[in-house]
Amino acid sequence: MTWPMTLEDRKIRLLLSLRRAGITNTAVLDAIAEVPREQFVPSDLACRAYEDCPLPIGHGQTISQPQVVAYMTQALVLNDRLRVLEIGTGSGYQAAVLARLCRHVYTVERLRSLLVEARRRFTELGVSHAISTRLGDGNTGWAEEAPFDRIIVTAGALGTEPPPALIDQLAVGGLLIIPLGSDRWEQRLVRFQRCETGFKREESWPVRFVPLLPGLPSDPD
Repeated sequence: MTWPMTLEDRKIRLLLSLRRAGITNTAVLDAIAEVPREQFVPSDLACRAYEDCPLPIGHGQTISQPQVVAYMTQALVLNDRLRVLEIGTGSGYQAAVLARLCRHVYTVERLRSLLVEARRRFTELGVSHAISTRLGDGNTGWAEEAPFDRIIVTAGALGTEPPPALIDQLAVGGLLIIPLGSDRWEQRLVRFQRCETGFKREESWPVRFVPLLPGLPSDPD
């Protein structure tokens, strides 16, 4: 007789698939194991929380595919001394993973209802002390808290370069990872490292993110 898989079984299967996909950083894998992804998706999708795919979270937004979350997190090369800016809080899942790996996360979201729910989850999980949240336009970053050691953008920006404000808010020696492309169907993850004399650029995975939109909606709910 075959028993149905529990969420824990599905999480273990996901972690094994992440290892096979090249996620080798033990701290990143541990953080993903510790964060209950089922709490960051609508309740009717909780049974699918450990599928390696994006899932809708309402308002035309999604929670990213676990493999993409793990890859972007690993690419940031985190430690507990670093301050990280996240653009696009969404359900809060990526920020909760980051909070287990760095000194402090600053996360910006343009939709108030998503931000309110993310804050509630951070409190319930006991990580709100390590995460500061802000309702705002992600293109402008969070100048009052800059510079940041790391910046992660979880929405796709049009063109070949990150928003200028984010570049300005990255510390020397810092890393920024962002999906860039000519449209939302042709994006690649690009990592920038800020040096004393400029930036080093490294392109990697093809991805598909919701667009990084300017400004705030007329009704941010």
